[in-house]
Amino acid sequence: MTDAGRAGRERLRLQALERFEAGQKSSEIATALRVSERSIERWRRAWRESGEAGLLSKGSPGRPRLSEAQIVRLERELERGSLVHGWMDQRWTLARIKTMIGRLFHVSYTVEGTWRLLKRHGWSWQQPCRRAIERDDTAVEVWKMETWPRVRPSRQSAGPGWSSRTRPGSR
Repeated sequence: MTDAGRAGRERLRLQALERFEAGQKSSEIATALRVSERSIERWRRAWRESGEAGLLSKGSPGRPRLSEAQIVRLERELERGSLVHGWMDQRWTLARIKTMIGRLFHVSYTVEGTWRLLKRHGWSWQQPCRRAIERDDTAVEVWKMETWPRVRPSRQSAGPGWSSRTRPGSR
């Protein structure tokens, strides 16, 4: 939900608060504010338990848990490479980055949350800078032109088919 949507919902809850204090019934409040009675009951319970603070917005549930300084440090550590952080090769996987964030900042992310965090800050999946030295482009083209047509399965010839799942000969 957007910030504007959260603010609108909070206004509704505060309007309900005024009606709670006036002693109106839940069904009347629900009709007037065009929300469900169940929501009104939930808001009334929150108001009884915590007062007006129970009805205020808690903010975005998806706000970033790392500060800008921590993001800068994370980027520096990613640039240093995974070997420096104890892995046996140079690949950065989302699971490894998630583990590193936990070790460095004592913050837990899911793998999907790690991907969203990286994507939000301009990172993408790794791609090799150059092709393998061993690659021979001419040999690949020759294979595509000569070998692949021989090993590729041929297509079925277009002929009369059956509309039934059971064929007459299979009975």
